[in-house]
Amino acid sequence: MVDDIVGQNLIPVKYVVADSIYGNSPKFIEQIERYTGKIYFLGVSSKTRCWLRMPATIEKKYKHRGEIRKKQVLKPGEKKSISLVDLAVGSNDFFWYRRKVSEGTKGPIEYEFSKRRVVIAKNGLPTKEVWLIMKRTIGPNPSYSFFFSNAPISSRLDLFVWLSGLRWPIEQCFEEGKSELGMDHYEVRKYLGWNHHMLISMLSHFFLWHLKIKLGKKSTGGYYCPA
Repeated sequence: MVDDIVGQNLIPVKYVVADSIYGNSPKFIEQIERYTGKIYFLGVSSKTRCWLRMPATIEKKYKHRGEIRKKQVLKPGEKKSISLVDLAVGSNDFFWYRRKVSEGTKGPIEYEFSKRRVVIAKNGLPTKEVWLIMKRTIGPNPSYSFFFSNAPISSRLDLFVWLSGLRWPIEQCFEEGKSELGMDHYEVRKYLGWNHHMLISMLSHFFLWHLKIKLGKKSTGGYYCPA
């Protein structure tokens, strides 16, 4: 899908945002990195391990079935990698910043964020340096979310806060399209018919949201579409 979008060059794409299913896929990440100027912001598992700086490695010889082989290992004295959740829990509150992600039905939705440059660990060895963005809920027993990004070193926290909230409106659009506009109510078997149905549903959603914004407080919570 990404290859098609980038190859067609019809829609300007700079950011790729996805959940941990894609963030934990090295193949997917490598594919995005092949495109110049594309920045990913991908969820990753809390069990992912990293270093706060690039550890030193050495080449070690070992014998396998009578053959002398070589492999890279951590240099003696180097610290072991740490899991993202342990890093987040151990981070001082001074490095966490409260930010508003979006407006919810009951008011602004806020989280606390922190960012650090880390080196990703794979099979006990360092790989590459990326941005680690940590997000936690506000309260005495916070839950954590973690993201990796290949954004430039000069990137500010506000960029990552904005990227962290992009998936919500997209998912909200699909939910409203299905529940209010019949986006998932179709019985077609060919692409042309399916594509037509999806475009009409999306355009209808676009129109109704603009109408809702225009009406303001006069608008009710839902939509009504006469058949």
